[in-house]
Amino acid sequence: MKNLLSMNDLSIKELVEIIKFTEEIKRYPDEYGEELKGKTLVMIFERPSTRTRISFESAMLQLGGHTIDVTRDSTQLERGETIADSAKVLSRYVDAIVARVDRHDTLIELAKNSSVPVINGLSDLEHPCQAISDLFTVYEIKGELKGINISYIGDGNNVCHSLLLGCAMTGMNLKVASPKEYEPKKYILNSAVKISKKTGCTIEVINDPNEAVRDADFIYTDVWVSMGHEKEEEKRVEVFKKYQINQRILANAKKDCKVMHCLPAHRGMEITDDVLDGPNSIVWDQAENRLHAQKAILLKLLK
Repeated sequence: MKNLLSMNDLSIKELVEIIKFTEEIKRYPDEYGEELKGKTLVMIFERPSTRTRISFESAMLQLGGHTIDVTRDSTQLERGETIADSAKVLSRYVDAIVARVDRHDTLIELAKNSSVPVINGLSDLEHPCQAISDLFTVYEIKGELKGINISYIGDGNNVCHSLLLGCAMTGMNLKVASPKEYEPKKYILNSAVKISKKTGCTIEVINDPNEAVRDADFIYTDVWVSMGHEKEEEKRVEVFKKYQINQRILANAKKDCKVMHCLPAHRGMEITDDVLDGPNSIVWDQAENRLHAQKAILLKLLK
């Protein structure tokens, strides 16, 4: 495991190991306080970030390491230096690179030219660090993943793509409900279905959110208007209206169904206040677990 650009960079065994390692780190954080002493992580962010940026920085510091936080316009990238040249130089200075980028191809170019691990902090295609943390959150509550039913309601975006692959790899049954033209990419879905045949779970994409949440142990949602789609906001808000996670939708799931959101939330759009702040919500635990999962990822890549 040299890089983490996609969930496909992990074997099923490696993914399970990271999830269980996250549990150990969360339970015994003091035992890992010096594990990355002397190590440096550079963080390159082309897009805004709260949870990814701060959880990685906190994780690195709590493991004894250091971080360097840069933006595109604070480097020579802004003046035309190529990604390849930047990667070759940066990897001589630091021990790992985490990047949040507009285009997934940028990550591929970084990794191709870097001699140190490159981590996807979110791209237009995937968000593997989020998915790993989410899978751990489910595991923490249920004590297992295989056979658990999760429903993703909303845009078939980067988070959805990583969840599709992660759920298939761990044997979770996943139903995605998206409007027809906003379904996840076919090749990602096909890859997840192929994996699911080996792990014995079901992966489905449908258009009816009420049907999708039946028998759900977990309901997951994300914003309707992701970064880069701001010009489509008016259209998307109209198209996604019936995909809002509210008490009516929640009533179709299991009584003890938990609600997840990767945040930030647009309250009153993809999710209502009474659900986000209600007894079924595990959103804040889910957000906290980004810290513990980032530690596990960093240690697996750097130790």
